[in-house]
Amino acid sequence: MKTPFGGIDHLGIAVHDLAAATETYRDVLGFAILGEETLPERGLKVQFVDTGDARIELLGATNDNSEISGFLKKRGEGIHHICVRVRDIDGAVATMKERGAHVIGDGVQSGAHGTRVAFVHPKTTHGVLLELVEHTPDNADANTKEDSK
Repeated sequence: MKTPFGGIDHLGIAVHDLAAATETYRDVLGFAILGEETLPERGLKVQFVDTGDARIELLGATNDNSEISGFLKKRGEGIHHICVRVRDIDGAVATMKERGAHVIGDGVQSGAHGTRVAFVHPKTTHGVLLELVEHTPDNADANTKEDSK
């Protein structure tokens, strides 16, 4: 079966204190910290961490109604999602729907650093929230430059 997916882009980890989590990944683990961004429409502040082969996206809520607030209240800190890279997100979403996946919300939306993202309901993927991400030539290197912190 042909797949529109290109591999794991990052793991999303929901945290209560983004600054403290960033310090842990930088100072304790020694990973390079990449660009931070606030996504007000989604109630998120995100910090990317370069682990070498893949990235971690630390997710902090900016309000009580953010995309991760319910997750944090119910489950606490931890792995929130796995993100898979796609070249054509519209095509990937259509393919997933044709194959029986339930795409959350309105489908494709704006992500960090100018990406386009969509989320697949965990009931479709055996309990794991799956994010699809499409990088464009304009944002392909947005998360590869070390922050000067």
